[in-house]
Amino acid sequence: MRFLKLDLLTLLISLFLFASCERTSTIGLEVDPTSAIQGSLIDTATISSRTVKDNDISTSALTRYPFGYIKDPELGETSSSLALSVNIPSESYDFGTNAVLDSAVLVLNFAGEFYGDSTATYNIDVHQLTNNLAKENSYLSSNTYAYQNTLLANYTGKVFPTTPFKVTDVLTGAKDTLMTVTPQLRLKLNNTFVTDHIVAPSPAVPNLLKYNSYFQAAFKGLHVQIRPTTQAAMGNGGLMFFNFASTTPTTSTSGLVLYYRKQNATTTTATDTVSVNFPVSTSSSPVAASVSHTYSTKVNEQINPAPADVNKQFEKTYLQPLGGLRTKLAFPYLKKLKAEVGKMIVNKAELIIDLSSGTDVAPFKAAPRLALYKFDIAGQRSNLPDNDVGDGYTYAGDPRANSASFGGYFDSTKKRYVFAVTAYIQDLLDGKTEDYGTYLSVTPSSAFQYSSPFNVASRAVIGSFKRIPAAGDNVLKLNIYYTKVN
Repeated sequence: MRFLKLDLLTLLISLFLFASCERTSTIGLEVDPTSAIQGSLIDTATISSRTVKDNDISTSALTRYPFGYIKDPELGETSSSLALSVNIPSESYDFGTNAVLDSAVLVLNFAGEFYGDSTATYNIDVHQLTNNLAKENSYLSSNTYAYQNTLLANYTGKVFPTTPFKVTDVLTGAKDTLMTVTPQLRLKLNNTFVTDHIVAPSPAVPNLLKYNSYFQAAFKGLHVQIRPTTQAAMGNGGLMFFNFASTTPTTSTSGLVLYYRKQNATTTTATDTVSVNFPVSTSSSPVAASVSHTYSTKVNEQINPAPADVNKQFEKTYLQPLGGLRTKLAFPYLKKLKAEVGKMIVNKAELIIDLSSGTDVAPFKAAPRLALYKFDIAGQRSNLPDNDVGDGYTYAGDPRANSASFGGYFDSTKKRYVFAVTAYIQDLLDGKTEDYGTYLSVTPSSAFQYSSPFNVASRAVIGSFKRIPAAGDNVLKLNIYYTKVN
């Protein structure tokens, strides 16, 4: 009986506490009826936003490499060229007796994504590097690499990043066969240059093919770029990606493929036809991308503001990969909210990011996914607690165990991105963390990545905060569902 009275007392106290709490509501967006939580409405949760430059990164070991030129009416122009180390197929490789080069082809395997106008005509040049790429001190995306004036190869035409390619497989002692290889770009190099520098070099270059380091010291590497004088005629242009990760030097691996004839080893009157690949592979030697951005007036107003515009809030901000642009956010109202309301429990918080109207017109599709991250006290990028299963706050069934629940995916119907930021907002309100900088950037759709992404090309133009948005406005909003604790 004693326990029954205690249970009744506990029930009465609980009812009293719930009755004393105010009803909960939202800050910002309309409530989804399927997940509505009731409460008090606050409509002054200001979010400040500003476009800022992203950081350079080392490009010596990317999963795929950006290449091309694109002219974006919103953001401006971006170009990316490549510097390639070329490796010997094996130590002490021997071309055999009386080798004669038939052709030399630089094979660049495409790596999936293409962003821009695939119908444009691309004018692509290949030169020899001036310096040994393997001996460079750094491979930052902003670096440039000197090259010789002599043009070694040119390709003028369309690109087909998703179309398999048919090539002739040269078989020694057997009939050549036609085979299908992965989508690739093939650029035929000058035969005289390849003969003089690889097949039959000057006697002044002994042991050229004995070790990879010997070969790279002499050959230097290759530089590939969109011819600068043709960029204006390309229209929108486009950015593509190449794969240099393969470790097996076959005729379908990215590299410099040589087709040549040599004297048969057993019969002096017979000739063998041979193909060999001098691979371009990041598993052996560095490959580097040089990315440059020339921004539009709208972008420059934010990243290089006039003194009068330092604190100005613009109608939209810009997100661009390849060491381009990100958006810095701040939540100046949260401290005032804490002072006005007092202790509160955040039941749910969402950051809603509207895409700016008319900015995803083909070929400039909106980025399929965004990253949201913060700076720690040391100025290093780190996950928000809502996206960090190792922060010590997780529990059985915690949605953070599934990164998809954190959000950031583009909703093509509502033209927006949504992030779950419940734990982060609660920590900011409780003073458990400081806002040293919160950022939005583009990230690959396959894997959340808050470092400056170089394996994706799509961008996003997003709205900014408005205290009283008009119908149809593209805005940045914070939804907070909370319970006030007395």
